[in-house]
Amino acid sequence: MGGAAGRPKHGPVLLEFEPGPGILTRTLLNAGTRVIALESDMTFLPALQSLENNLDGQLEVVYCSFFKLDPGHCGPFIPPAMDSVELFKKLGISAVPWTAEVPVKIFGIISRRNERNLLWKLVYGLYEGISIYHCGRVELNMLMSEKEYKVLTAKPGEQMKYQALSVLWQTACEIQLLHMEPQSSFLTNSKTRRLPRPGSQITNDNLCLVRMTPRRNLFTGAMTDTTSGTFIMMVKHCLIKQKSKVIDIINTWNLGNGHKVLEQLEIPENSLTGDLYPEEYRGIFEVLEQSPEFDRSWLYNDTFKMTVNRSLIF
Repeated sequence: MGGAAGRPKHGPVLLEFEPGPGILTRTLLNAGTRVIALESDMTFLPALQSLENNLDGQLEVVYCSFFKLDPGHCGPFIPPAMDSVELFKKLGISAVPWTAEVPVKIFGIISRRNERNLLWKLVYGLYEGISIYHCGRVELNMLMSEKEYKVLTAKPGEQMKYQALSVLWQTACEIQLLHMEPQSSFLTNSKTRRLPRPGSQITNDNLCLVRMTPRRNLFTGAMTDTTSGTFIMMVKHCLIKQKSKVIDIINTWNLGNGHKVLEQLEIPENSLTGDLYPEEYRGIFEVLEQSPEFDRSWLYNDTFKMTVNRSLIF
């Protein structure tokens, strides 16, 4: 790992994870961008390191798995697993205030088997200001399946798509679709990352290049990196069943004062959990956090379950 030599003094650092044969890497390099490539497959390291040696500091290659950053147990970690704080420190990436400009931009392709778990892992880290987000508003530019993109951007009423993950990501980030490409253009063998053999099964799903930029105003009002866990559990609790009455759930949290909360936010009392927009969920959270009647005891069991589930994911 070559450290921070040759890095521009201004502008965000660009990380690419799992570059493989380096197709996207070369495109970024040709555009004049300095790239830090995180590669976990030893098969591709020699070619990437050879390219690194010929570019006078424009490319830095690190033996590291983006999917195994902060694996959820105490170190020491054995590469390609790494601690993100230690990795960023070695790369010369310093933390900046949340309201500052984006310090790091990350590019990469998410495999289908990692998609959902990675999106949950990232959103927990985002709200808690840990993992890759310990240094500020890290921007993600990721190729993901069209199915997961539609979940992230789903609106109320889209019952099969609108989920807790939709509310949490939309509340936290500006989400932009930059490009859509047929899956067949990128589909590779999972071990060799080569194009599939003729006749092999190819899905009709598209891959979507999605930019997710954390909002500057995420941690305002009652939302902090310590209270955000309450917001996450509230959203998950509400969207277990999308046809539950919001007022009934709030009554269990706020000692029968659900009608007051909804009235303050001008939300109809007959609203169902699947009808509320992300900003309305945040509004409920803000009101409850200021309420002396807010009963947080329901959080204990859910928090324990969340901790167990996170350990299985990470």
